[in-house]
Amino acid sequence: MYLDGSETSRLWIRKLEVSDRAIWESFFENNPSLPFLGLDLTLDTKAQSKDWIERQLRRYEQHKFGHHALIDKKSNQFIGQCGLLTQEIDNQTEIELGYHILPDYWGKGYATEAATKFRNYAFENDVCDSLISIIDIRNKASQKVAEKLGMNNTRQLTYCNLDVFLYRIDKSDFQSHSY
Repeated sequence: MYLDGSETSRLWIRKLEVSDRAIWESFFENNPSLPFLGLDLTLDTKAQSKDWIERQLRRYEQHKFGHHALIDKKSNQFIGQCGLLTQEIDNQTEIELGYHILPDYWGKGYATEAATKFRNYAFENDVCDSLISIIDIRNKASQKVAEKLGMNNTRQLTYCNLDVFLYRIDKSDFQSHSY
């Protein structure tokens, strides 16, 4: 997989595995960000996790990128996911930079650290000419991460029945700034 086996200063990055479903169930427990994700919240945590992990594994198989597991180097704990995702926006294929951290690890800079690695990979390896992040208008924390990555809120739209902002960074902007 595209960043399997890489690392940041605090994180190991690896592809997701079926066995990650058990730990990912905790993402769906008492998580105030769930309404921002456009998920079927009537499903139980086990079904949510199974669906999420299987969707990422299908993305791998279809060469549509996918989220990767983020492992804290110090504790060896699974703390979240980050990755590039192929999305369709207004009948156009876009590459999204997505990040999801387990609530116990919020506010520690992990999302920014991981997303920086994936942003840099995308542009340094000519994956695309721009990256987007689709963020619910209520999700202020994810908006701050996107802004730290040099992304700008370009417009509001409806996506998966949610009111979202479309954040974007172009490769030329990335190359002209030192992030």
